[in-house]
Amino acid sequence: MKNFARVFTTFKKNYKPIPLEIFGKDPYKILISVLLSSRTLDTTTHKATERLFAKAPNAKTLSELDIKILRKLIYPVGFYNTKARQLKKLAEMIISEFGGQIPETRENLIKLPGVGRKTANLVLNRAFGKPAIAVDTHVHAITNILGWVKTKTPEQTEKALESILPKKYWSKVNRLFVSIGQQYRGKKLTKFLEKNHLIH
Repeated sequence: MKNFARVFTTFKKNYKPIPLEIFGKDPYKILISVLLSSRTLDTTTHKATERLFAKAPNAKTLSELDIKILRKLIYPVGFYNTKARQLKKLAEMIISEFGGQIPETRENLIKLPGVGRKTANLVLNRAFGKPAIAVDTHVHAITNILGWVKTKTPEQTEKALESILPKKYWSKVNRLFVSIGQQYRGKKLTKFLEKNHLIH
């Protein structure tokens, strides 16, 4: 029997908000901030999104931005050159193929440049309230340490969790596990889990 309830209760008690939550349920801002956050510190991402959203508050205004201005706005996020090109194409595609609206299905979201399963699942989860498990390095590592899964990649972890984790927890996984993963790293994480009797 997995200790799902105990883990989620403990993580909720020790939860500290993660930066993505400042965007509420705005699909556009959630999608763009997740894309910018890849390989980038939260503080850097936050400043970049503030600059970008001040100039481009929606997909239409983003699609109209000059690529050089776009690069300057998001610098110094990781791979800013690549991300600037992706954002421009993504915005144009949202306008041309989806009527200016962020898609509400995983199939359509992953058609967008730079959008993989994790990003798609996060948008579905946060913006549209749909059950989806977004697996990043924190979710992947912690669920393996807890012994819930024995997997080598985030993709394998997502599939494994979908088969064992009750749906009522799906929307909470990423938010809680990322928060705990950011607060406790390495040995600190192991000590935290042991102290709360989540691992032996």
